[in-house]
Amino acid sequence: MVDARTILVKLEGVEKHFGAVRALDGVDLNIFAGECVGLVGHNGAGKSTLMNILTGTLATGAGTISISGSVEDRYSVSRALALGIRCVFQELSLCPNLSVAENTRINHPSLKGIGWQRKAAALIAQKLDEIFPGHSIDPSDIVGDLSIGRRQMVEVARAFTVTDAPLDLVILDEPTSSLDSHTAGQLLDFVRRFVGSGKSCILISHLLGEVLGNADRIVVMRDGKVVAADRAAVFDRDKLVTSMGGAAAREKVAAEAAKGTREIGPICVKARPARQRDDMQLVARSGEIIGLAGLAGNGQTDLLLAIFEAAGGSRSGIEVTAPLALVAGDRQSDGIFPQWSIARNIGIRSIERMVRGMLISSRREAELASRWQERIKIRTPDMNNNILSLSGGNQQKALFARALGSDARIILMDDPMRGVDIGTKLDVYDLIREEADSGRTFLWYTTETEELDNCDHVYVFHGGRIVANLSRDELTEEKVIQSSFDEAV
Repeated sequence: MVDARTILVKLEGVEKHFGAVRALDGVDLNIFAGECVGLVGHNGAGKSTLMNILTGTLATGAGTISISGSVEDRYSVSRALALGIRCVFQELSLCPNLSVAENTRINHPSLKGIGWQRKAAALIAQKLDEIFPGHSIDPSDIVGDLSIGRRQMVEVARAFTVTDAPLDLVILDEPTSSLDSHTAGQLLDFVRRFVGSGKSCILISHLLGEVLGNADRIVVMRDGKVVAADRAAVFDRDKLVTSMGGAAAREKVAAEAAKGTREIGPICVKARPARQRDDMQLVARSGEIIGLAGLAGNGQTDLLLAIFEAAGGSRSGIEVTAPLALVAGDRQSDGIFPQWSIARNIGIRSIERMVRGMLISSRREAELASRWQERIKIRTPDMNNNILSLSGGNQQKALFARALGSDARIILMDDPMRGVDIGTKLDVYDLIREEADSGRTFLWYTTETEELDNCDHVYVFHGGRIVANLSRDELTEEKVIQSSFDEAV
């Protein structure tokens, strides 16, 4: 059995600057063998920068990195891999045009010669079976054809595969952000087994219950510094939020506000899933916040996209009576325009209102961006900066600003809060309720059960169809889970 106090990783006085921005300010961090460390903090706290340094993708500005007692002078990605350090980044790194097996080969150059495809396929299939029993992913599947949840499963499983290089530490950056509760539970169970075998994990998650329930030790970062570090048993949810720089009471206020009543208007959306075999259909009225729940990949996103397409013309089984906008959850693939500024990313949905003569008015574009920067609290010194200069949470805020700054009266949300910190979530929840009070309608698919508390009622999906319609009074986590596993009849 590996000594639980053996130091695997030791970071001392680590600093990193990006121009005038100090991303890391003298960070000290130890990772012991045989432990799961929960790393928490708001978007922009420095977590991802620190993990990029630990994996060798960024060089330190100052400070030292020691692995297994040896100081690393020329640390790099290849050196980190050779030392047994892997990472599953929040923004997935799979090649979409390659198969699952071919993506696995990228991480294992020792798989070569005749039959390497078969070996790679067997390697990833075995690990998928071990972590996600019943996953239904074939090694020959093209990654780009998989849902984002299944892509995340492949990314995670690939990180735990082993050939000739050792595996001692796996960094999981928001590993469950695109997974439903059942699949997330499978992963976290595996993490505990992995750690129990003497290996180590760093778990980065904005789901505080996930960290509290699975980490042995918790490290809190704020403004590029470690501000708290202790055994997980020392923390509770309120203490974590307070350490991160938030106020725990805000969550309670938000929950109470969600229970208030608002004036509901006429029906603006009727939608019947293509696989529905009974009379059940989604009905949304002006001013309502409608939740879509159930295990991932059971038709929630399909229905949102069908509604989106129906706004541009007739579609069987769907009626839409007002303009709409979509807030994508997979912001890198379906949300942002990576070559554009923040302001232009926000303004693209409102381009007709910004045209003056034959040209787009840069003044109107700037005014729209400035108004929504202030209202939704996008953290940047200049809205003309590239969208990729923002943290993940602030990129997601820009997508909300795009939708809410437009003329859309119906806002479709495809699990938009994945990987977003709790402070950003609370700001957006408040904004959604405010906009619903003004008559806007929200159709909100979420894999986070807690978010359903913000909804007026919830449709639960299973097997591509709606299997339950739960009012606020009926809504419990138990009912959602039970309905999620009901067999289609």
